Amino acid sequence: MAAIEVEDLRYSYGDVEAVKGISFEVAPGEVLGFLGPNGAGKSTTIKMLTGQLRPKGGRATVLGFDVTADDPQMQARIGVCFEEKNLYLNMTGKENLEFFASLYGIKDPDALGVLRRVGLADRAKDRVGQYSKGMRQRMMISRAFINTPDVLFLDEPTDGLDPVTSAAIRTTIREEADRGAAVLLTTHDMFEADQLSDRVAFINDGEIAALDTAENLKLRYGTRSVKLRLRDGDGVREEVLPLDHASSARLADLAGSPDLLTIHTEEASLETVFIQLTGRGLAG
Repeated sequence: MAAIEVEDLRYSYGDVEAVKGISFEVAPGEVLGFLGPNGAGKSTTIKMLTGQLRPKGGRATVLGFDVTADDPQMQARIGVCFEEKNLYLNMTGKENLEFFASLYGIKDPDALGVLRRVGLADRAKDRVGQYSKGMRQRMMISRAFINTPDVLFLDEPTDGLDPVTSAAIRTTIREEADRGAAVLLTTHDMFEADQLSDRVAFINDGEIAALDTAENLKLRYGTRSVKLRLRDGDGVREEVLPLDHASSARLADLAGSPDLLTIHTEEASLETVFIQLTGRGLAG
């Protein structure tokens, strides 16, 4: 059974329809990346699935529970990380985690171990008010892990983090999926989606434009090519050839040229595929 099931889900802010009848599933142990620009409907979808917003139409279940029921059994089995930071600034990092663990009925949480996973163990006794923006983001992620959830909802989890920390956080998210948690990851970062997701959903203007593995999407909508760099007098020139029969003779000629410096294949990026499908960029 799918951990998350969504069918024709809808939500409007007044007359503005933010989510327009989307449908998808997330299996246990799967990471589904919601890839789209700001305002595409990603955060609204997560808020409906976690009980913060009541859907205007359609249906959705998480771990078999109707999301409109606000069932405490469901809430106890999910972990969430939102863009909005709602930490207790006068508490230490460890005290924050212990407090949130108590809300789940966890009496002896491994707060220090969870903080270690996000690189905050050495600041466990410092007040969160003294943390930088990036540290507070890591604190939010650690809080999502404290109850060993069966489903994780992660809304832009690496936003504002440096590349090294982002890579470490992606590793912990993958570990949660490998443990068996279903992960719904919203992001406008195509690299993050490509690295983490088992499947990717392109969401644009409240609708899912495509849903498949990143590899399948790039093969279906992109153009594979070869980029060659060759000496050209005192300089260097580049030539890009599509990997098709029409260019095979030209590719063979250039590959055998004494002026050839480098050759490598290129594939379409998720950004390129998204633009092709929607006519807009991921940052737009």
